[in-house]
Amino acid sequence: MEGKIKNVVSGALVIDKPIGLTSHDVVKIARRGTNIRRAGHTGTLDPRASGVLVVLIGPAVRLSEFISADDKRYQATIKLGASTDTYDSEGRITHSAPFEHITEEQFSTLLKSYEGKTLQTPPVYSAIKVQGRPAHRRTRSGEEVELEPREIDVYALDLLEWAPPEVVLDVYCSSGTYVRSLANDIGEDLQTGAHLIGLRRTKSGFFTLRHAVRLRELQDAFLTGDWYNFLIPAAELLPDWPAIELDNEQVEKVAFGHRLPVGSNPEMTEDGYTRAVSEQGDLVAVLSFDEQKREWQPKKVFFQT
Repeated sequence: MEGKIKNVVSGALVIDKPIGLTSHDVVKIARRGTNIRRAGHTGTLDPRASGVLVVLIGPAVRLSEFISADDKRYQATIKLGASTDTYDSEGRITHSAPFEHITEEQFSTLLKSYEGKTLQTPPVYSAIKVQGRPAHRRTRSGEEVELEPREIDVYALDLLEWAPPEVVLDVYCSSGTYVRSLANDIGEDLQTGAHLIGLRRTKSGFFTLRHAVRLRELQDAFLTGDWYNFLIPAAELLPDWPAIELDNEQVEKVAFGHRLPVGSNPEMTEDGYTRAVSEQGDLVAVLSFDEQKREWQPKKVFFQT
């Protein structure tokens, strides 16, 4: 090859975020610890929530649009008997009612009615931008905020523990689902009121708590310089995507934005994407399929010459 491929750090740190920190706080810690400015997370986790937070490092941040859209899984603790204006324990109680008459069977049956695609209205105390300003700030300043319902998909909603007034749920859902809104809606349907009192993300896309490192352990690794042991290479961040291996000449072409011919039976995602990796196993690019020309078009290139 005429050009020399630059060897840059590119990948993800899957972190078990503790309660009390914002997702941005964790990103700042990762930036300082790695000494790499280019970093970002793939899905906000509230300060009151813990669990899987995927932080992309280096050029891999450009994979965010693909990883952020992945499904999520949560362990949610809900308290029956009262609703709040924030839909969680930090809010002001807006409604309360007896809950003792609700049976476990009734509750489990109700949960199944939430499975599938539906429209959900996000909480007004959320980070969703309304004309450039977060909804929660507008609400706290006394403004009337109305958020449009959004389509979500709840793949599975199961009861893990029944100990009224507290119940623990396993929530497997599409990205963008607000578990707080789910808790509030359940309370309305039961006519008892309900709000979220605990939330732990157990899965974000492919990555689960098994892949996650505790933040304190990662911070210790930053001090010793061993944090690379926790870095998941960019080529492994979309493991359910098909991949094609490029030789050195093809890597050079793609690095300069040139297209590649497509074989007779190309493998791709539903949206027409595939990963291009080098013979050494590094992520070269995300390619999109041009059906008309039957070519792979570089959509995002990660190698630089």
